[in-house]
Amino acid sequence: MFSLVIPIFNEATLIDELVRRTVQAAEHITSDYEIIFVNDGSSDASLGKLLLYRNENRRIKVLSLSRNFGHQAAFTAGLEYSKGDIVAMMDGDLQDPPELLAKMYSGITKDGYDVISGRKTGRKGNVRRNFYTLIFHKIFSHVTDINNVGNAGNFSMMTRNALDALLSMNEKTRYLPGMRAFIGFRQGFVDFVRDERYDGNPKMSYGKLVTLAFDAIFSFSRFPITFCLYLGITGIIVFMAAGIYVLIAKLMHFAVPGWSSTLLSIYFLGSIQLVFLGIIGEYIFRNYKESQNRPVYFVKKFYD
Repeated sequence: MFSLVIPIFNEATLIDELVRRTVQAAEHITSDYEIIFVNDGSSDASLGKLLLYRNENRRIKVLSLSRNFGHQAAFTAGLEYSKGDIVAMMDGDLQDPPELLAKMYSGITKDGYDVISGRKTGRKGNVRRNFYTLIFHKIFSHVTDINNVGNAGNFSMMTRNALDALLSMNEKTRYLPGMRAFIGFRQGFVDFVRDERYDGNPKMSYGKLVTLAFDAIFSFSRFPITFCLYLGITGIIVFMAAGIYVLIAKLMHFAVPGWSSTLLSIYFLGSIQLVFLGIIGEYIFRNYKESQNRPVYFVKKFYD
């Protein structure tokens, strides 16, 4: 059985085209399939339109969450409710072409891969947004120990064994592409150029993208703490050099009275401590979220 998970948040304007293309792609793969649309707290007509399509095609299932829990939580919900032996996930804005699912499916069933990720070789649309995304992937690949993420996002396909391994990780702060790479197994890629949104505006604002980037880096890298160490060492070296300069200036009688003791203390030690506190605070906040052990999502109703 083949399962496809797609999160939906206020995408009523493109649901018709999304359903048409995904159903066509799934039927091209196998007649035994399910498409799980995860309604992530939509406030428009998205849920109503999805239920109309479900009345026409019972292989379409709708998982409606109690509110908007976010992109990664919606994916997690759909993956946990999926029943397929092979499970795919893709965004609901049609930037990930459903037509590539057949190639991914072939990579798993014929080439023996456990995980196939869609790797972006280029992007259409917003140049600035694409540039920021490219920079993030470059930084993430350099500051983490995970080397096989590439320029891959959520668009992917997994065997049931690989998916079970991914779902066994219970962290609340989730970055699924990193988790998918972390589990290992035999991983492959399908290259593609990411399309523009079919219709409407992006639902992931720049603020949400920055938050997701921080979640990814803090979850899979010790770089922020290492950065603190290096910054502290640099600060000590600079402070010592400045101290030597001040000492020489006093001996040579060209030091400005009161300047050295005030500014050196404020600008060097103060700024370094603030950076340390900010980074440590990020880790503490994430540990606090884990210790709360709250569910990642709540389901309002599953139309199965």
